[in-house]
Amino acid sequence: MTTTADLFPPIGLRVVAGPLELRGLTDELIVELCDLAEAGIHDPGEMPFYFPWTAAPPGQLTRNTAAYHWGKRAAFSPDDFCLDLAVLLEGRVIGCQGVAARHFPVTRTGETGSWLGREFQGRGLGTAMRRAMCALLFDHLGFEEITSAAFLDNPASLGVSRNVGYRPTVVSRIKRREGELALNQGLVLTPETFLRGDVPVEVTGAAAVRSFIGLDAG
Repeated sequence: MTTTADLFPPIGLRVVAGPLELRGLTDELIVELCDLAEAGIHDPGEMPFYFPWTAAPPGQLTRNTAAYHWGKRAAFSPDDFCLDLAVLLEGRVIGCQGVAARHFPVTRTGETGSWLGREFQGRGLGTAMRRAMCALLFDHLGFEEITSAAFLDNPASLGVSRNVGYRPTVVSRIKRREGELALNQGLVLTPETFLRGDVPVEVTGAAAVRSFIGLDAG
């Protein structure tokens, strides 16, 4: 019998690193992520995201979050995809870790992005989940480079990138919220600079995803 993972292989992806697990987004996990986002990701006076998606009114944020993930699932192709995974700690959803790529079979690069529920921040989990994601991308999904970015007033995100081995590139001047200038630090990671840590990473379901993003199935 055909499964949802047969139709959309990222749903069958599973990455385990100690007590942390990254899973492909089923509808049930999307609902849990929506509830977690609604409970709060950052102080209302701050905005850590390039697109201020968390500024939505209560109730609307959950619908927007679900619609975003469903839309990315429907539009997924090797030339333009977002591979987002739910992050679970001992079975509980605590955040989301993803990568976005364009023309991937040629470029072999993509940009990571992530968030954690507020109650799970400041415990080293951001570093652990980024390391697990980068191990998946480099070791199993054919990535040769991974980029990221963070505002200069977001030291926590910059610290995670530094802990994983990203190197700074350029600083861009961008509009963050209406009338607000923000300085955005570009970052890049290669297999040579990747700081893996000492927690082994186990991956299942990667072969089908390789084929789905335009690579061989091996």
